[in-house]
Amino acid sequence: MDTSFHIVKDLFLQIGLPNDNHDIDNFIRENKGIPANIPIWEADFWTQSQAAFLRESYDEDSDWVEAVDHLDSLLRD
Repeated sequence: MDTSFHIVKDLFLQIGLPNDNHDIDNFIRENKGIPANIPIWEADFWTQSQAAFLRESYDEDSDWVEAVDHLDSLLRD
């Protein structure tokens, strides 16, 4: 099992999104506002595979979960 510490920049690369700081900032600005009652993986801007990865990170308590949690907090109101 990979026990690496992952950051949001790594997460973007893992789910196939551009991961330079400018692109990450734009993505967050454009998609911010996920309601509190919606899990991050149910937001409508993910592809099926991206949503599945985010959900599996939580379900399996993977080493990605901290990066997913951080991204989740950045995308909330």
